[in-house]
Amino acid sequence: MLRATTLAAFLLLGVTPQRPVRSLLAARTGVVQLPSGVIQIDSEIALPEGAHDLVVAGNSTTLRASDSFHGRAILSCRRCRHITVRNLSIDGNRAHLEKPQAIPPTGETFAKSFANNGLLIEESDGVTVENVTLRNIAAFAVLASQVHRISIRHVDVSDSGEHNPKGRNNTTGGILVEEASTDFEIADCTLRSIRGNGIWTHSRYVRNSNGIIARNTITEIGRDAIQVGHSVNVQVRNNHGMRIGFPDSEIDVEVLATPVGVDTAGNVDHSVYENNRFEEINGKCFDLDGFHDGVVRGNTCISRGRPEDYSWGNFGIVINNAHPDMESRNIVIESNLLSGMKFGGIFVVGTGHIIRNNHIERVNMAHCPENSAHFPCVGAQQPGVLESGIYLSAKGERPVPVRGNTIEHNVIRGWRMKSRCIGLGTGVRASDNIIRANECIDE
Repeated sequence: MLRATTLAAFLLLGVTPQRPVRSLLAARTGVVQLPSGVIQIDSEIALPEGAHDLVVAGNSTTLRASDSFHGRAILSCRRCRHITVRNLSIDGNRAHLEKPQAIPPTGETFAKSFANNGLLIEESDGVTVENVTLRNIAAFAVLASQVHRISIRHVDVSDSGEHNPKGRNNTTGGILVEEASTDFEIADCTLRSIRGNGIWTHSRYVRNSNGIIARNTITEIGRDAIQVGHSVNVQVRNNHGMRIGFPDSEIDVEVLATPVGVDTAGNVDHSVYENNRFEEINGKCFDLDGFHDGVVRGNTCISRGRPEDYSWGNFGIVINNAHPDMESRNIVIESNLLSGMKFGGIFVVGTGHIIRNNHIERVNMAHCPENSAHFPCVGAQQPGVLESGIYLSAKGERPVPVRGNTIEHNVIRGWRMKSRCIGLGTGVRASDNIIRANECIDE
């Protein structure tokens, strides 16, 4: 392995900074101590395929993409084992490198579709990324594809992500774990000014599994603060998000990509969303599209402004069933605080849900339907959907029975909630569910 003493000799000979750094990072194992200072990088630095038991450590080191940089990522690793990257800064030079790019079509991975990432880790096992700062990244700050046992801790990401051809966010900018990755942890990270999603998982076929997303702070996000996509057993706990869906100009309006505090996609079960706090949500707080047999508990969602301040304001919690491999069933939604929802509080489809001890206040800030001249108060084919505190519907993306649900001991305050507290969609019968002891108050 080439050590720092050898690097000093390189520098005395007047070699450009990146050449000795590339020599250092050709090591397959051991400890690589990078030099201090800003190092301009012209092309992807790929650790040797199959590298193992390797530590890459910075020392006030910044790897910065040059104006002519080309490559999938500034630093990448494929089929690596027991790798640690720590105490390092990466500057992606987004101003020169970003380019309009659409979201990949179904069937393609993000790892193969996007260049100009910060860190790219593929088909690897036992990876730690800690105390790394990433800024001005054109695509993803950290992209982990088909990885096992990866821990991403104390990572700081800012001012990252690029646009699609229409000038909207294309999901990029944050931390993505994809393609049947297992045993992953993303914790104690800070993300701010991200055009796309903050922290998320994605998979085409086999689901991701056994993940923890905890104690992260996520601010000023154009899409979702956190998204759990096509996964099983993911714990989303104690995260704090602020200004979700801001600025408006970043929202992908053409595909109706409503921003969400914690979003769900695909088929997600045996997962827990607990003790998260979101403030100022220009969209939904929780979207449970594909979520089943799981728990949403003890979360807080607060929007303090006027309804005009939230162009994409929506429900607090929405259950849905778009993915064909799942049925909406057996979700526990309890002890959540939802305050300042532009329209309804909780939208329910499916069977066997328990919705209890939730506090929903300042609901229907838009004052629908009385204020329909100013806001889109008419729900498509579902009368009353936007003005109800809790609404039971026989149709999400697909028609579904609505029975065996328990809705009890919820406190619901808002515009005419005394008479519109629990709404029933066409074909839904209150007698098929247990609805009791809810306190409904006009506010």
